[in-house]
Amino acid sequence: MSDTLKYLSAYSSSVQQQVQRLIDEQRLADFLLKKYPEPHEITNDGALRDYVMAMKNQFMRKSGPLSKVVYDNKIHVVNHALGLHTYKSKVQGSKLKSKNEIRISTLFKKAPEALLNMITVHELAHLKEKDHGKGFYNLCEHMLPDYHQLEFESRLYLTQVECLGAIY
Repeated sequence: MSDTLKYLSAYSSSVQQQVQRLIDEQRLADFLLKKYPEPHEITNDGALRDYVMAMKNQFMRKSGPLSKVVYDNKIHVVNHALGLHTYKSKVQGSKLKSKNEIRISTLFKKAPEALLNMITVHELAHLKEKDHGKGFYNLCEHMLPDYHQLEFESRLYLTQVECLGAIY
């Protein structure tokens, strides 16, 4: 497998060949722009927090509170991830305090809203399901019925940005 298709390594060789053809013919950007002609306008941490909280309140009202929601420019390079959910516990006196944080890669500051939505759903699902098991993906699909298609398209978007450059 070529390094250019690292985000698609779990997909079939026929899917990888189709994507490689789009890359070779410089048509991957056209494919993405046809489906997603504009990026979202959620470009700062405050707007991102509002966006994530609205979704959390819609689907996961009873889950623990979020102490921080931010774009993070270190995620992609350091962790090879798109977003991170962290859960920290510490004892303060006789009480156990916990914090939930969601950090989303700055790569998604200039992405289609549908892809930001998918990353948000993914990170929110970790509030309830820590591992990527069946329950986790069922929860993702409950919040976003086309979750798996959007995850695939996010991988196409990342392949485009890394191999051929930004589209917006």
